[in-house]
Amino acid sequence: MAVPKYKTSKARSRRRRSINMKMGVDTLVSCTNCGNKIMRHRVCPKCGFYRGKQVIELDEMA
Repeated sequence: MAVPKYKTSKARSRRRRSINMKMGVDTLVSCTNCGNKIMRHRVCPKCGFYRGKQVIELDEMA
Protein backbone atom coordinates (compact mmCIF):
# COMPACT_ATOMS: atom_id res chain seq x y z
CA MET A 1 0.00 0.00 0.00
CA ALA A 2 1.39 3.40 -0.97
CA VAL A 3 1.88 5.83 1.90
CA PRO A 4 2.64 9.53 1.34
CA LYS A 5 6.07 10.58 2.52
CA TYR A 6 5.00 14.16 3.30
CA LYS A 7 1.75 15.83 4.27
CA THR A 8 -0.07 17.40 1.32
CA SER A 9 -0.29 21.15 1.92
CA LYS A 10 -3.65 22.94 2.00
CA ALA A 11 -2.70 25.01 -1.03
CA ARG A 12 -1.81 21.96 -3.11
CA SER A 13 -4.95 20.00 -2.24
CA ARG A 14 -7.25 23.01 -2.67
CA ARG A 15 -5.68 23.87 -6.02
CA ARG A 16 -6.27 20.31 -7.22
CA ARG A 17 -9.90 20.38 -6.04
CA SER A 18 -10.61 23.82 -7.50
CA ILE A 19 -9.53 22.70 -10.98
CA ASN A 20 -12.06 19.86 -10.89
CA MET A 21 -14.87 22.01 -9.42
CA LYS A 22 -14.89 24.67 -12.15
CA MET A 23 -18.26 25.09 -13.79
CA GLY A 24 -18.45 25.02 -17.55
CA VAL A 25 -20.22 27.52 -19.77
CA ASP A 26 -23.77 26.52 -20.69
CA THR A 27 -24.30 25.56 -24.33
CA LEU A 28 -26.57 28.00 -26.17
CA VAL A 29 -28.49 27.09 -29.31
CA SER A 30 -30.70 29.10 -31.65
CA CYS A 31 -34.47 28.84 -31.33
CA THR A 32 -35.85 27.18 -34.46
CA ASN A 33 -38.77 29.61 -34.55
CA CYS A 34 -37.36 33.06 -33.75
CA GLY A 35 -33.57 32.55 -33.71
CA ASN A 36 -33.16 33.71 -30.10
CA LYS A 37 -30.21 32.16 -28.21
CA ILE A 38 -31.54 29.79 -25.51
CA MET A 39 -30.23 26.95 -23.35
CA ARG A 40 -30.79 23.46 -24.74
CA HIS A 41 -34.02 21.57 -23.89
CA ARG A 42 -35.79 24.71 -22.65
CA VAL A 43 -38.85 26.62 -23.86
CA CYS A 44 -37.89 29.82 -25.67
CA PRO A 45 -38.79 32.76 -23.38
CA LYS A 46 -39.23 35.08 -26.38
CA CYS A 47 -41.72 33.11 -28.51
CA GLY A 48 -42.83 30.19 -26.29
CA PHE A 49 -41.89 27.43 -28.76
CA TYR A 50 -40.24 24.10 -27.88
CA ARG A 51 -39.28 21.54 -30.54
CA GLY A 52 -41.35 23.30 -33.20
CA LYS A 53 -44.56 23.48 -31.14
CA GLN A 54 -46.21 26.38 -29.33
CA VAL A 55 -45.96 25.34 -25.66
CA ILE A 56 -46.83 28.54 -23.78
CA GLU A 57 -48.80 31.59 -24.85
CA LEU A 58 -46.92 34.86 -24.39
CA ASP A 59 -48.55 38.30 -24.23
CA GLU A 60 -47.38 40.50 -27.06
CA MET A 61 -45.79 43.68 -25.69
CA ALA A 62 -46.25 46.07 -28.64
